[in-house]
This record gives sequence, C-alpha cells and structure tokens, in this order.
Amino acid sequence: MGKKGKQTENINQKLGLAIRSGKHKVGFKATMKCLRNGQSKLVIISNNCPSIRKTQLEYMSILG
Repeated sequence: MGKKGKQTENINQKLGLAIRSGKHKVGFKATMKCLRNGQSKLVIISNNCPSIRKTQLEYMSILG
C-alpha cells in the first residue's frame, strides 16, 4: 500500500472517530449555521452537491 492508501485509511479512521463521538453535522443548513458561528473545523462537500451550494459553503468557510 502506497502513501495515498495510508492517507485515505487515516482520513477514514478519523472520520469514523468523529462520527462515533457524535461531533458531526449533516446537511446544508446545519453546516451553514456552524460556519457562521465559527464552530466548524472541517467541511466535507460531496460530489453531487449543487454548484451554488458548494460556492456558498466555500465562501462562508473563507469568512469564518
């Protein structure tokens, strides 16, 4: 397994830990609320997210 495989494994492991601990939000509205309040550390945007929402999320993350 190369370096990329280990990085993917590490990301999956940390994402699983965050989900198990309950420290995650799912959905556009909840994500925007966290971005406005400055509570978010990481935002993962799916591939099938509409481009206008993706742009809004990126803009809010830059401001926060």
